[in-house]
Amino acid sequence: MNLLSARDMIGKTKYILIFLMAISYANTKAQNSQILYFMNVPQKHLLNPALRPSNSLYIGLPAISGINFNINNNFINFSDVFMKGKTGDSVNTILSPGYDINKFLAKIKNKNFIEPESEVQLFGLGFSAGKDLYVFLDINDRMDGNFVIPGDVFKLALLGNEQFVGSKIDLSSLRSDMKYYREVGLGFSKNFTNKLRLGVKGKLLFGIADVSIDNKAFGITVNSDYTHTLDADMAVNMSGPLTVTKDAAGKIKSITLDDSQFKTPGGVIAFMTGTKNLGLGLDIGASYDITRKLVVSASITDLGFIKWKNDVNNLVAKSKFEFSGLNMLDVINGTKTIDQLGQEMVDSLKNSFNLSGTKVPFTTYLPFGITLGGSYSLTKSFSLGLLSYTRVISKQIRESATLSANLNFGNAFSTSFSYTAANHQFDNLGFGLAFRPGIFQFYMVSDRIPIVWNTIKTGTSTIPLPASWNTFNLRLGMNIAFGNKVKKKDDKPMVIVQ
Repeated sequence: MNLLSARDMIGKTKYILIFLMAISYANTKAQNSQILYFMNVPQKHLLNPALRPSNSLYIGLPAISGINFNINNNFINFSDVFMKGKTGDSVNTILSPGYDINKFLAKIKNKNFIEPESEVQLFGLGFSAGKDLYVFLDINDRMDGNFVIPGDVFKLALLGNEQFVGSKIDLSSLRSDMKYYREVGLGFSKNFTNKLRLGVKGKLLFGIADVSIDNKAFGITVNSDYTHTLDADMAVNMSGPLTVTKDAAGKIKSITLDDSQFKTPGGVIAFMTGTKNLGLGLDIGASYDITRKLVVSASITDLGFIKWKNDVNNLVAKSKFEFSGLNMLDVINGTKTIDQLGQEMVDSLKNSFNLSGTKVPFTTYLPFGITLGGSYSLTKSFSLGLLSYTRVISKQIRESATLSANLNFGNAFSTSFSYTAANHQFDNLGFGLAFRPGIFQFYMVSDRIPIVWNTIKTGTSTIPLPASWNTFNLRLGMNIAFGNKVKKKDDKPMVIVQ
C-alpha cells in the first residue's frame, strides 16, 4: 500500500479537514475526565493513585470497563467550522467561498495546538489488602497526539503570500507527535497516619507505533516571484511497519505499509504485543484530612518516556530548496482542486526530505499532569469540590479549574455536577453518573457539555449546533464491584477521599 498515493491520501482531504475541525474544538484538556476525581468510581485513581473507592474489590474487563476519548484545540470552536450564512438558511463550511476567513484568522494564535487522545482499559483490578492498604493493577491501550501549528501557516495558506514577500516565516515551533502504546501499571495506596494517605503506581510502557517531528530549525522565505524557499533542519522519526524507499538522487520515492507481518498466523497479535519499544512511567499522589470534613490532595501523573528501537525510520531534512507557492485561496476561489494542491504539497515534501541511511533509535516523553484538589463534606454523602489541573506538554502548559457538587451513596449511587474555567472559556458544564445494581457498576462522565446552542435552517429543516463547544470529553464503562466500606457507630463519618 503506497502511503504517498495522491488519490489515496488527498482525494477526500476536504471532508477529512472539515470533520477534524468539527470535532477538535477545544481550549484545554485533561487526560482523564476531571469529574472522576470526586466520584466513587475505581478509575479515579488514574488521576491520583492515593484515591481509592469504597468497594473492597473491583474487576475491569477488556473495553467494557473503560473507554475514554478526548479531542481538542486552542483556536477554533464548533461554530467556526459551520458558520451561519447571511440569510440564516445556509451553512458555510471553512472551505466554502462564502466563509469569513478574516473572522477565522482573528482566532488564530502564534502556536495553535490540536490534541486528540483515546484510552481503552484492557484490564483492571483493585482490592483491599488489610485495614488501610489498597492495591491496583491497570492495563490500558493509549493513543496520544500533539500537533502544534504556527499561526503564520494559516495566514500564508488562507490570505496568500503577498504580505510575506521578502520576509522569512519562522516555523521552528512546528511540532508533531502521535504515539500508540500500552501501559501496565501496578500500584498501591495506604494510610501512613490517621490523616495522610499516599499512593504510587509504577508503569511499564510498551510502544506500538509512533511518528514524531524533531524540529531544530524550519523557515520559509517568500521570494519576489512568489516562489518559496524552504530552509529546514529537522527530522521525522517513525516506528512502525513502514518501508521507505528512495530514488537515485536520495529523495523519498514512496512510503509503504509493510503488511506482510499481518498476513502470517499470529502476526497481528505479535505486532500488538511487541515488547521491543520499552519505557517507564510513574504516578504519585497524596491526600490529607485537614478536618473530618475538609480533605486536600495532590498528584503528578504520567511521568515517563518510551525508547523506540523497533522498525525505526529516520527522515531528515537539512537543506535549502525552492518550490512553487502553496495557496489555499486557489481552492477557495475554485482555480484549483484540493487534490491538485495536496499533490503539490506532497511533491514538495518528498523533495525536501532525504533518507538518513540509518535507523537511529529515538525517545519520546509523555505529557504529564499536575492535579491539586480539595473537597468539603457538607453531609456524609454530599460534598463540594475544587480542582486545579495543569498539563505539561514539552514547553507548553495547559491549565483548568473545576468547581463541583458531588453526591456519593457508597457504591450504590454517585453523581457529580461541575463547572470548568479553562483558557478564558467560562461556559463549560460537566456531569457524571454511576450506579450499581448488584455487582455491576455502570458509569458515564463528560467534562464539557455545551450550554448555548444556535439553530441553522437548511431548507425546511432546522439543525441545532453548539455556539462555542470548546472540547469533547467522554468516559464510560462498567465495573464488577464487590463489598463496600461500612461505618461503625463509633467511627468518625466516612469521607470518600477526594
